[in-house]
Amino acid sequence: MLDHIDKELLKLLQNDSKQTNKGLSHALGLSVTAVYERIRKLEKNGIISKYVALIDKKKVNKAFVAFCHVKLVQHSQDYVMKFEREVRKLDEVLECYHISGDYDYLLKVLVEDMEAFREFMVKKLTNINHIGSTHSMFMISEVKYTTAITL
Repeated sequence: MLDHIDKELLKLLQNDSKQTNKGLSHALGLSVTAVYERIRKLEKNGIISKYVALIDKKKVNKAFVAFCHVKLVQHSQDYVMKFEREVRKLDEVLECYHISGDYDYLLKVLVEDMEAFREFMVKKLTNINHIGSTHSMFMISEVKYTTAITL
C-alpha cells in the first residue's frame, strides 16, 4: 500500500507537518505537484487523519500526568458504551484504552497538579456510573514521548 516515498513523506510530515510542499519536494526529489498528490492520497485514504500542534505541557501549566486504571462493575455492552461515551467528554483525559488484564481501561490524564487530579477524580471520573474501582499512578519523569509512528 505505501511505497518507500510515501513512507519517507510521512516521516518528514510527522517531524514537521508545517513544511511546505516545495521543501518536501526538494527533500524527496519529486515535483511539488507529485508531493501534493501524494499527500492528498494519504489524506483521502485516511492514513493522515489530521494535523495537530504539540504543546509543551509545562508552558501551559498542565505537566501533572497520571495513568489511571479503571475497572467497571459489569462488562455488559450497555455499561461499556456508557463509560466510553462519558470518558470521551472529559477534557483532562488525553487517551483512553480498553485493555485486557485486571482492569478494563487505562486512561492518561493531564492536569495542573495533585490537587487538580484529586478534583478530577472526585468530581468527574468517579461520578461516571458503573465504575467499580480505580488505581492511579503518577509520572515521575518523561523518558520518551513521541507521536511519530515508524514505518
